[in-house]
Amino acid sequence: MPSPLPNRRSRRRLLRAALPAAVTASLVLVPLPGAVAAPSTGVVIAEVYGGGGNSGATLKNDFIELANPSGAAFGLVGYSVQYLPGTPSAGSKWGVTPLSGSVAPGARYLVAEAAGTGGTVNLPTADASGSLALSGTAGTVALVSGTDALTCKTAADCAADPRIVDLVGFGNAVVHEGSGAAAGASNSASVARAASLADTDDNAADFQAGAPTPVNGKGETTPGGDGGTGPTEPGTVRIHDIQGATRVSPMAGQTVVGVPGIVTGVRTYGTKGFWFQDPNPDADPATSEGVFVYTGGSGPAVKVGDSVLVTAKVTEYYPNSSGGSQSLTELSGPKTTVVSSGNTVPAPVVLDGSVIPAVYAPDMAGGSIESLALRPDAYALDLYESLEGMNVEVRDVPVTQASNAYQELWVNAREQDPRSARGGSVYLGYDRQNSGRLLVQSLGAAADFPVADVGDRLTGATGGPLDYTKFGGYAVQADRLGAVESGGLQREVTQRALPSELTIGTYNVENLDPGDPDEKFAELAKGVVTNLRSPDILALEEVQDDNGPVNDGTVAAGATVAKFIEAIKAAGGPAYDWRSVDPVDGKDGGEPGGNIRQVFLFNPHRVSFTDIPGGDATTAVGVTGTGKRASLTASPGRIDPGNEAWNSSRKPLVGQFMFHNKPVFVIANHFNSKGGDQGLDSRFQAPARSSEVQRARQAEVEHAFVAKLLAADPGARVVSLGDFNDYQFSPALQTLTKDGVLRDLVNELPASERYSYVYQGNSQVLDHILVSPAFKKQQTRYDVVHINSEFAVQASDHDPQVVRVKP
Repeated sequence: MPSPLPNRRSRRRLLRAALPAAVTASLVLVPLPGAVAAPSTGVVIAEVYGGGGNSGATLKNDFIELANPSGAAFGLVGYSVQYLPGTPSAGSKWGVTPLSGSVAPGARYLVAEAAGTGGTVNLPTADASGSLALSGTAGTVALVSGTDALTCKTAADCAADPRIVDLVGFGNAVVHEGSGAAAGASNSASVARAASLADTDDNAADFQAGAPTPVNGKGETTPGGDGGTGPTEPGTVRIHDIQGATRVSPMAGQTVVGVPGIVTGVRTYGTKGFWFQDPNPDADPATSEGVFVYTGGSGPAVKVGDSVLVTAKVTEYYPNSSGGSQSLTELSGPKTTVVSSGNTVPAPVVLDGSVIPAVYAPDMAGGSIESLALRPDAYALDLYESLEGMNVEVRDVPVTQASNAYQELWVNAREQDPRSARGGSVYLGYDRQNSGRLLVQSLGAAADFPVADVGDRLTGATGGPLDYTKFGGYAVQADRLGAVESGGLQREVTQRALPSELTIGTYNVENLDPGDPDEKFAELAKGVVTNLRSPDILALEEVQDDNGPVNDGTVAAGATVAKFIEAIKAAGGPAYDWRSVDPVDGKDGGEPGGNIRQVFLFNPHRVSFTDIPGGDATTAVGVTGTGKRASLTASPGRIDPGNEAWNSSRKPLVGQFMFHNKPVFVIANHFNSKGGDQGLDSRFQAPARSSEVQRARQAEVEHAFVAKLLAADPGARVVSLGDFNDYQFSPALQTLTKDGVLRDLVNELPASERYSYVYQGNSQVLDHILVSPAFKKQQTRYDVVHINSEFAVQASDHDPQVVRVKP
């Protein structure tokens, strides 16, 4: 899969492409002292307070607050929160509060517990209630999958209980995670996670003491939520005070009162809320004058142009915490007063090449940039952060990624960034980011969003509040959209081959299975016949088994391939034959149940396949013989399928063909995805590309195989091709081409033509064709055939490729 984040081929694709890295198979996890629940991937315990109603307390009740840092709702039916005294006796038992409902992405979930006799303030309306009487100073709280009471009373026993989703010990609690319990709890102080909601399984490190700040699922921080009485006078805090001059608000966790501003945008779907902006900015270019107010529930009761006063809690929301995203400063649980309506909205900041820096982000050698002072004149990410929540605008900008079903597209507002030959933003190196890329999302009706391809332009003004999102970082929430001016982009058709040339192509057909619409098969087939001109050999990637994602043990793909071959014939193409090797069920990654694999199609009137028995899912293909007698030990076969480099990933398929009585060895590849990589816009710079480790190992294995084949016959004609899920400048491709064993043909194209995939506005290379030294430059004609990646209507998310060679 794609780029510097888990490259989102589409939102659907992101979910199926996050594959476990093989490197994890070799790690030995050594637990820290204390109980260690598995690192939370969904809901975590965010705050615990046991002093409610005690002497010196303001709140009347104890509470436990959960948070969902993930991008998907987390159902709590059948779950519970449980409590154990800090120093349990033989008779101590865990108390249980059953839960219900779910926690929305980025939201909180408030569990009200026992009330004391003191306190003056009620909790916000709780999402669940119980009667657990927590200690104000010491105890253990667990989030549990199930409602039966836990029985463990020691750190070791609790660490061994798989029902525990998350666990927090505070004070002198015997049961805790990591090096120690969270410190500082009292009748007036809770223990709470940092704004990032980081869960390192060390309570002492993850939690800090502070004033209790209960928040419920609606984002309310006080009884009655937004329906209560709003502020009547401006307070002393302004939006630029809230935003501060770094990425994280200096007021995070605090409640601000009577913040004034003008509403600049309203979102009534998804994450509901509104943006407002101070019309009287300060003199500091690093401090934003706008901020998002999260209302949740039925949505905001304001409109653009309203002058408002807002009282709310300052929070930091991480849209994609697992991907290392930056945070979005926002106000939650608001009480809002509309002072007047029909006011002029603050003028937009125009984003173009005169203000967007060429350098994308500061480099902290992989460390966090959150605490760095913003330098909007030096770094593009800093500029965008300094404008977070503000009204911005781009004018007459090129479209660099086509519009999609989610009413969004990408533009590049910095004309100095390198352009592809067809109008995109070509991605040429880790240190050569296209800093002007911006996502444009619609705040209006879906019907109003334009259909646009790469190379089109949005003329006039496109603008709205600048947001930060999970799928791409900074995004213009457009309440005004420029008109589309067509760039006239056409789908390419490759040149005709000479009769003496062997044509070999590769095409990722994106999870193809018999249940896909006939239209998909027809469009893919048209691409093969019309645009690729029916290659003699075609390597397919992402061919699913005969019932697609149904996870019932089926691994054969004969029906899938047969349907595609018939579609090719119907489009006027040849009657292809085919070869492949069925994988072991569930071992090659991809969509669960789909068992994706590579498949060779070949035209038997042009080329023959050398069938050599012995190839199967688990047997490693070898090399036998020397010189012109060099041969595979199995054809088709798989390269070293038992090597851990291929864990949860596709094993290379190798086949031996004959063309004009000369053997040609073809390797079809689909390396592991980029799932788990930190995004280009990550708070960690430079971003970690953890998935590279496995691809580098895969490249080493394949390089060794090709080297062995060339050692047997230095003149062997080898073509390695497919979806390598990596760039021409990546460690994996550098490994494959070391010592001159293979030559990556994409490097022989002009820089502006080096791409086969578009992700987050970057035109980039994921698919490659590599050849051995037997194929001289004058014997190869290589083409990336752009028919999908730049268009709003796609048969696949990849562009196919073809090479014409004279063996």
